[in-house]
Amino acid sequence: MKPPFYITTPIYYVNDVPHIGHAYTTIASDMMARFARMEGREVLFLTGTDEHGQKIQKAAQAGGTDPKAFVDQVSERFRQLTPLFHLSNDQFIRTTEERHIQSAQALWAKMKERGFIYKGGYAGWYAVRDEAFYAESELINGKAPTGADVEWVEEPSYFFKLSSFQEPLLAFYRDNPHFIGPETRRNEVIRFVEGGLNDLSISRSSFKWGVPVPDDPDHVMYVWVDALANYITALGYPDENAADFKKFWPEALHIIGKDILRFHAIYWPAFLMAAGLTPPKRLYAHGWWTNEGQKNLKICGQYNRSC
Repeated sequence: MKPPFYITTPIYYVNDVPHIGHAYTTIASDMMARFARMEGREVLFLTGTDEHGQKIQKAAQAGGTDPKAFVDQVSERFRQLTPLFHLSNDQFIRTTEERHIQSAQALWAKMKERGFIYKGGYAGWYAVRDEAFYAESELINGKAPTGADVEWVEEPSYFFKLSSFQEPLLAFYRDNPHFIGPETRRNEVIRFVEGGLNDLSISRSSFKWGVPVPDDPDHVMYVWVDALANYITALGYPDENAADFKKFWPEALHIIGKDILRFHAIYWPAFLMAAGLTPPKRLYAHGWWTNEGQKNLKICGQYNRSC
């Protein structure tokens, strides 16, 4: 009997309309889900939208609306990719759903209970576009490695003890050589982790559009703690005995773009280990669609009349 198959796309960030990269990732995942079903495997195919963070709050303000109304509108555009491209996803998850908020808070509580979260203060470079923190050594001509503008941020923050996971992560990569694909991405991740890991700021207190930190409403979760939890929310977490969690999580495959490799290959397995959970079985980071060497962000038709 063939094992179950759990395949996920990234949950797409709803600060703008869908583009060709979103379509590519979802269609590729759909092909694999369909093939697994043809093999007779039980399949769960997940996609959805990531709806919290400073970038979304700013986009809503720029559009003269409140964040919830903004994400409702843009999330629906992503949901409409399913009939538009005849996709076969089993679930479409939104991080503003109550089930997800409860799941993310449960994951946070478990990491804190096990001693991997502490309170302090953050001072450093933050890229709103990437929703990511960068060390001074990572900046290129005063910008993030992705080319995004950065701003200096100083605020109270909760921290995750990422530094405690350098050796556990390297051991996990050695024991699971096919965890990260392709090989070039695996090598990239290993080199980064071998260079040393610093503790990670995982809350923000300068804005409110996010999942509230349990027992401290002055803080919201760093959007990536919230977003990554979607993969287990869909399986019934925090109920680790839920039928879907027990069946599908051991067979999880995350399909992602190369720009979010660090979050999935380093932060996500570290969060899971900190909560006493196993990492996913595999993740695969594909490249970008480009036009004259630049990332192509257009999708013609319903959402882009200028094509």
